[in-house]
Amino acid sequence: MISEVIGTVRAGNAYARRIAESGPWGARYPSFGGVGFHLVLSGTGWLIRRGGESIPLRPGDVVLVPYGTEHGLSHAPCALGALPVASMGPEPPRPGPSDFEFLCGCYRLDNSKVHQFLRDLPDVIAISPDYERHPQLRSLTALLGDDVSEARPGDDATRSALVDLTLVHALRHWQEQSGDEPWPGITDPGIAAALRAIHDAPDGQWTVQRLSEIAGMSRTTFVRRFTELVGKSPATYLTDWRLGLGARLLRETSATLAAIARQIGYSTEFAFANAFRREYGVSPGRFRQNMRIARSMKDRN
Repeated sequence: MISEVIGTVRAGNAYARRIAESGPWGARYPSFGGVGFHLVLSGTGWLIRRGGESIPLRPGDVVLVPYGTEHGLSHAPCALGALPVASMGPEPPRPGPSDFEFLCGCYRLDNSKVHQFLRDLPDVIAISPDYERHPQLRSLTALLGDDVSEARPGDDATRSALVDLTLVHALRHWQEQSGDEPWPGITDPGIAAALRAIHDAPDGQWTVQRLSEIAGMSRTTFVRRFTELVGKSPATYLTDWRLGLGARLLRETSATLAAIARQIGYSTEFAFANAFRREYGVSPGRFRQNMRIARSMKDRN
């Protein structure tokens, strides 16, 4: 499930940078559409959550923001509203030693919706990974830190891959430490089977009746149970999943609209285009163009 969810956020653009702070410091990160993280490299600080809760951070800790909730980082506990808004531009780290250094990464989804899996998680999560048992995250940290240190050819591809992997490992560590189900709230094996069917074959000729048979339930019971656990009806979830995959293919490939339509279960490119426009507010062609413009602007910064 985690890999499938990370696949949906690739409809957006990946960003990452290294930040160094010294002395009395603090920054508030406004809410945004997407998923992000902070990874502490050195020093100690505090995660500041809405409502005044402050959580201590030490080297190696990861702050996961599953759906872009406002939060802050600071040298000391404080009220979130007292922190200045963080500068989100591509600023290089200050030269010289620092008191606190961290990596900041995210996927910004300008036109997409964050997957329900992520919305079912706590709004901001602090994780202390066991690096002895799982050294992969330490290696990823080094690779991501090196990747953001200077501009190189192919940055867009490497940045996306490293942000993907960091998010995957952060989610795995959170599940391990929290003991939660693979998808929060999805404890029903029938509903889980229906979800797997959709994810494995988005181009399948799915109907509510076919999905209810896979789940081993009557149609009425399946719709009610699916909606209770997933937060939306089977038909709405299927549409959202297909269009999220379509957005990812528009961003990552040069496939024609007709080819993408077939791959995600639409009979024609016109049916796909109409559904996409209703969901994202722009045509598939405009969405692809906007993604290219955003990448071009990022490469120039």
